[in-house]
Amino acid sequence: MQGDVLELGVNVDHVATLRQARYAGQPDSFFAEPCVVQAALDAERGGASGITAHLREDRRHMQDRDVVELSESISTRLNFELGNSADIVSLALSLAPYSACIVPENRQEITTEGGLDVCSNIGELTPVIRKFQDVGVKVSLFIDPSIQQVEAAARCGAEMIELHTGNYANQPPGDARDAELKRLRSCAVLAHQSGLQVNAGHGITIDNLPGLFDVPHLKELNVGHHLVSRALHAGFYSAVKEMVDLMSEYRG
Repeated sequence: MQGDVLELGVNVDHVATLRQARYAGQPDSFFAEPCVVQAALDAERGGASGITAHLREDRRHMQDRDVVELSESISTRLNFELGNSADIVSLALSLAPYSACIVPENRQEITTEGGLDVCSNIGELTPVIRKFQDVGVKVSLFIDPSIQQVEAAARCGAEMIELHTGNYANQPPGDARDAELKRLRSCAVLAHQSGLQVNAGHGITIDNLPGLFDVPHLKELNVGHHLVSRALHAGFYSAVKEMVDLMSEYRG
């Protein structure tokens, strides 16, 4: 892997989560904040190689308009995350983003809790993958670090996989985390040998990122919640000070 550049895809879903907390009934309002597109543009200026957005069936954070505006506004590449849902697949096909990452989706989950079971769904996934490829969209499958899932992803004809790093991220340093790293390494090697681009994501932070440097053939990491959280802490002082400074001009 020496000499390779590890790229960062920034997931801006939770910028929309914060907006929806107040503006769920009017996400298109002129006053709605924070702005998903502005966050994406800021991420690009910070060095992001691409922007990831997950449009869920229940529209809990991203809205259709958000993904359309991101597609029209960003200058890097859009990675459209989606479940295998007909209406969302149709929207993604119409936008023809750089890539489509197919993920499992459970309406009851707070965030994606595991990888896609490609082995059990090859028959459903293969024609959808071909539809995307017919309009020039690369396809990634979000999978757990399992040899069987990697093999199934290759049989489906996808160009990429995104290895689910959540189990690794949720373990403290020690034997359990080392075991997860071993699985990630083995799957990355097999995927690379199978001609698949190897991406990874879920739960990655500044603290646990260095451990992933032992995984070969990684091309892109997708990070969202941690970056939004760090941005809040890094910028909260400035936001409060700006408000206080402006309020100091009040003369009663």
